[in-house]
Amino acid sequence: MNIVKAIAFVDYENIWTGLLERGYDLTPQQLVQFLQIYTTKNDIDLLAIYLYANFDREEFWRTQTTFEKTNVFTRHVFGKNNYSNTMLRRNAADLELMLEAQEILLTRAFAFDMFLLLTGDGDFLSLLRKVRAWGKVVKVIGVAGSVHHALQPYCEGDDLLQWVIEQKPQTQYSPVQDLEQGIQILGTLQTRLPYVASTKARAALTELMGRTISQVKEFIRYTLKENILIEREHPDPNLKIGKTKIYLLNLENALVIEALGSMREEVSQRQKLI
Repeated sequence: MNIVKAIAFVDYENIWTGLLERGYDLTPQQLVQFLQIYTTKNDIDLLAIYLYANFDREEFWRTQTTFEKTNVFTRHVFGKNNYSNTMLRRNAADLELMLEAQEILLTRAFAFDMFLLLTGDGDFLSLLRKVRAWGKVVKVIGVAGSVHHALQPYCEGDDLLQWVIEQKPQTQYSPVQDLEQGIQILGTLQTRLPYVASTKARAALTELMGRTISQVKEFIRYTLKENILIEREHPDPNLKIGKTKIYLLNLENALVIEALGSMREEVSQRQKLI
């Protein structure tokens, strides 16, 4: 049997969001593992994986480095730079993906036989028609319930949601169980540092709470939603954009008051300097 040569393009935010809406936080390792299993099962030689996302998003902290270490070609496509006040770039990742796919199609069409697209976004229909017109096999892999009807003819039952459920069921994590410790960790940081940058806060929470990066992301999202943490921009002349994102404990929140105890006054004095 001849091995089919393929390239894969991943609309990562679309896939990630589709799974998150169903309670699953897709990790880079899971995505790469899925593609390895899929291509092996179907006698496919996967030549390259191109992945597009706005890696400035809080949820994708450190994922770009993780993908690069697994030989995935990442493309950082920012949607909006809050620190330099640039305008929102709608469908930026979609456009970058389509442009690069067409460039490869025009310059290296001889190198591959199959075009794998991981997305559920119907806007890619015109690209898929173009790829097929060049005589290439097209396969779409998405998340059940999130694939646009226009892409359904290109799907053959391969479903990321079902695979994630079967291969690695999501471990339930409740940020509430870590609230007291997390608040105290952040409070301690705020008494020692001029300000607590978001990256520093996440690193400390990951290490001191003994949680995974994914769980710390969920913890941060929860505390922001519950008004336990306040997210702000702070001047930083060491950065090109001149600002950085910082987290401040909301000292009026009852949970924060209880968790900090006598430390609250010290944190309050530090925040006045900020």
